[in-house]
Amino acid sequence: MRVDAREEFAREIALRALDRAPRSRAQLAARLASKDVAPEVAEAVLDRLEEVGLVNDQALADMLVRTRHSERGLVGLALVRELTRKGIDDDAAAAAMAQVTPEDEAAAAEQVARKRLAVTRGLPRATRLRRVAGVLARKGYPPGMAYSTVRRLLEEESESA
Repeated sequence: MRVDAREEFAREIALRALDRAPRSRAQLAARLASKDVAPEVAEAVLDRLEEVGLVNDQALADMLVRTRHSERGLVGLALVRELTRKGIDDDAAAAAMAQVTPEDEAAAAEQVARKRLAVTRGLPRATRLRRVAGVLARKGYPPGMAYSTVRRLLEEESESA
């Protein structure tokens, strides 16, 4: 294959992947490598896609943090794991993580906890505390925040009953 044909082949693979969903440079590089695209060809194609703005790891990281936080209630380590899994570098991840303030985390923890507490009504208090705190922990909340939020909500619930 001549160079132009190899680049066109690689470009088509990358554009098809980008057509389905935004991808990081690392994800596209892995996809091109899986299709046996030569590293120098992949590099040239990825450089060009970055140049025209079709690949932007910082914008992808910002979008992922925003959506995962607002839609799924993820914070902290859970978001970092998601960004790492997508191949986002540490600097872009740190900049994106700065979007979520401690106040945002606390509000999201309360929202997630309220939703899960509603599902566990009728169970013993200790079971509810453990289950809901576990849900918060899997979403990346620090253990102290998780337990204090759930305890406070359980207290409010028992006071209003």
